Amino acid sequence: MGATLIEKIFAHNIGADSVRAGDIITVNVDRVMIHDIFIPFVKDKFEEMGFTKIWDPDKVVLIYDHLVPASQLDDPRHHAIGDAFCEKYGVRHVHRSDGVCHQLMPEAGYVMPGDVVFGTDSHTVTYGCLGAFSTGIGYTEMASILGTGKLWVRVPGTIRVNIEGTLPEGVTSKDVILTIIGDLRADGATYQSLEFAGSTVDAMSVAARMTMTNMTVEAGAKCGLCSPDEKTAEYCGLLELTDFMKSLHGDEDAVYERVLNYRAEDFVPVMACPSQVDKIKPVAQVIREAREITAADIADGKGEIHKDGSVTVPGTGLIKDGAIRVDEVFIGSCTNGRLEDLQAAAAVLKGRTIAPYVKLIVTPASRKVYREALADGTLEILAKAGAMITTPGCGLCCGRTGGIMTDDEVVVATNNRNFLGRMGTSKVNIYLASPVTAAACAAAGRIVTAGDPILER
Repeated sequence: MGATLIEKIFAHNIGADSVRAGDIITVNVDRVMIHDIFIPFVKDKFEEMGFTKIWDPDKVVLIYDHLVPASQLDDPRHHAIGDAFCEKYGVRHVHRSDGVCHQLMPEAGYVMPGDVVFGTDSHTVTYGCLGAFSTGIGYTEMASILGTGKLWVRVPGTIRVNIEGTLPEGVTSKDVILTIIGDLRADGATYQSLEFAGSTVDAMSVAARMTMTNMTVEAGAKCGLCSPDEKTAEYCGLLELTDFMKSLHGDEDAVYERVLNYRAEDFVPVMACPSQVDKIKPVAQVIREAREITAADIADGKGEIHKDGSVTVPGTGLIKDGAIRVDEVFIGSCTNGRLEDLQAAAAVLKGRTIAPYVKLIVTPASRKVYREALADGTLEILAKAGAMITTPGCGLCCGRTGGIMTDDEVVVATNNRNFLGRMGTSKVNIYLASPVTAAACAAAGRIVTAGDPILER
């Protein structure tokens, strides 16, 4: 019997011939990541457990990304506690405002194919783009790892996702993963490994695969995995993959919980509509439904009509002239703040300016991405279009450092969650989309696709 990708990673980690879904094992941890929100709680629990030293300080990474720049009075306390903790226990790998933790961990070489990695954030699943097991944990589990270097896990079953073919123009890996989440639903992959394969995935850049694995937790997955290849080796700075790394692919005769098959040509630009990440609709459908709002709908209590003829529809936003008005666009986060994401947005906005009254916030995922986008002219294009370009970090994604919104406003964002209250009040309407779609919406001032004729006016 063959093995799934996650079964191969875990078997190698514990030195076993094989492991199977459902097995309870104790893994040897290759790396951990703690971010600024959690460090005070990790520190307190670590010392409460009676530990006096970290099992291996060089395997610990502390990243300040959510609370920078400080936007609330308590934020500096987190920074001070983190600095003191690192000095006391010899943690040398510390990043202060260098970017989003899930960008920095792969980018800085902290994660390699086949590694077992834990982090104090649910989107730690991102590193599976390199063929590593990575997942989010709480501060108690993290404190335990810091003292022992080990953690028990149950081997997850695997949902295999095969994607074959070539994606249409204007369709990105963000559209792919949103579509898959819409099919699975928010709980459809609970404690499963989502294993991506097929010619479409093979053709993707590592950055595009990061977007895919980043969002697997939105379907409840324990991890998301792509098999490492030559692109992975180059990204990780390896001359070539080891034999073990080359073996990291799901076998044909492995036991899968489910197998999903997709044709790349069938994907279209989509959005996650307010306020569920699995409420997925083609952008064309969102546009059509807004146009079809009628007086009868208003009479049924679906919206409030204003003197100028515009309509406010709860959970949708302001519909004016038959379209959903966009107040703000956010391009960034650990989902879509990489160089190719910024380049894709710039390609749409080149020679254009954003619509009046629209705020476009662009947040590169790391300092490295910022420098690269500055060097190749991407940031200049975005700035000329009217973008506000911010320091690398989590920014608006976690509703902390600028750009928060108020009742009935609409934001089109490239991050991974559109939960109530995430970017302002609980009545903010958050639509998740690709950088291509987001940039088009910024230019039009309404929800559109990148090919909408309004962009040529």
